[in-house]
Order: sequence, then structure tokens, then C-alpha cells
Amino acid sequence: MEMFFDIIQFGFMQRALISAIAISIICSIVGLFLVLKRHSLFGDALAHVAFGGISLGLFIGIYPLWTAYIVSILSAVGVNKLRESTKIPSDSSIAVLLTSGLAIGVILISISGGFTINLFSFLFGNILLVSNEDLIMILITDAIVIPVIYLLYKKLILIVFDEKQAKVSGLNVTWINTLFIILATITIIASIRLVGVLLISSLIVIPNITALMIRKGFKKTIFISCAISIFSVVFGIVLSYYVNLVPSGMITLTMVSLFLVTVIAKNLKFPLNNIVMNKK
Repeated sequence: MEMFFDIIQFGFMQRALISAIAISIICSIVGLFLVLKRHSLFGDALAHVAFGGISLGLFIGIYPLWTAYIVSILSAVGVNKLRESTKIPSDSSIAVLLTSGLAIGVILISISGGFTINLFSFLFGNILLVSNEDLIMILITDAIVIPVIYLLYKKLILIVFDEKQAKVSGLNVTWINTLFIILATITIIASIRLVGVLLISSLIVIPNITALMIRKGFKKTIFISCAISIFSVVFGIVLSYYVNLVPSGMITLTMVSLFLVTVIAKNLKFPLNNIVMNKK
């Protein structure tokens, strides 16, 4: 514990922990709806589209996250409209999104002469390099995403579990889905600084499937997922600082470890509540 208080005296570590906690919360909330809609890979696809946008920004000399926002939002909304109008299966539309974003990025990298240090930081993430501007952007993202999800909470639940019934009840499902896709997009782009393009799906999927295994109802699942995610990012960042390893990898391995512990506990039929009580 003393070691933890020692490292939070550094400004870069304070920014890293605050931004990581903020990111983990919105990723858990948005990710739960994606997982339940069976769009677990949607976050991965959007991250690869963002990779194309980042490559474009670096290529033309613009702050890469701005181009990532524009390219990703337009691509996600466009593919969603295409899926709805042509009845393309969700997994197929996600595959189109993923491969097209990756292709754009690879082409721009080849034109510009190869990888740069900046591009590597976006690919693999480095939360310890978060600037004050990045932190402000992440906090603004939280301030936008969380209230909108709260306002649309009941409607999103209905759409997730029975989209046909939602349409029959008079909900504008297309508009709500489009808005949710935009929220998911800005959440994922804000998260790239933490774990990078290649590991973004870990933040979206792993805490949520771990929480769902505990089977505690929808609202409690959100809080459990957030708790798992927050613990993972804080523990991963602190541990990576002391062992001098990449934070994104340590964060992901922490989440995977918690998932495996949950799987083992469920398979051995040890009630998680009893485990917690025994610890107390």
C-alpha cells in the first residue's frame, strides 16, 4: 500500500490512473450492451477503423484522434445503415468494418514510409504518456457517454433483449442504435490511449463476460463489471511501473486472470458469495 502512495505522487501517474479509471467505467457500461447484443467484436472493428483514421491524421499532419473520430463515426454509422437496408448479418458487417479500417491504415503507412513512434503508441497503448489534454478529452467523453446511456437505459435494454418488440412499442430503434454506435465509437477511441488498438476488445468484453458469469441481474452486473475493470487497470498500471513492462499487457492479463478465476470457481461449483464471506 505504501508503494502505491509513493507512485501517485508523480503527475504522470496521477493522470494515468484517473484516465484509466474513467475509461474502464465507460468501456464496461458500453461493452455490456455490445456483449448482450452479440456485437463483442464491434469494439475491435471500430478500433481497427480508428487505426485507419489515426494513420490518416499522422499522414496529413493533423492530431490523429480527431481524424479517428471522424473516420470511425462515419464508418460505423454507414455500415450500420448498410446492414439495416440490405439485411447483412451483424458479424459480416463487423468484418467489413474491421478489414477496411486495417486496409486504410496499412496503405497510408506504406505511403508514408513505415511505422512511427506515435503510431506504435496508438497500436499498443501507453497510458503513462497521457497528457493533460488527453485526460480532459477522456473526462469529457465520460461526461457525455454516461448521462446519455442513463437516459436511454430502459430503451436500450428493450432493444438488446427484444428489438422487434421495441419497434412494435413505437421506439425509434434505428435512431437509438445509431446514437449508441456513436457513443461506442467515441468510447473506444478515448480508450485507445490505455490499451491500444490491438487490445481494445479486452476492455469491452472481458470484464463484462466475467461479470455475467456471476449472474446478479443487469444493474449489479454493470457495477461488478466496472469494479473488475477498475481493479484491473489500477493493478495493471501499478504493477507495470514496478516490473517495467507495458501497462496495456499487464492490464489485459489481470482481466484474463480474473476471468479464469471466475471460470474455475463456477466449474468447481464454489459460490462466489461464499468465497467472499469466507475472506471476511
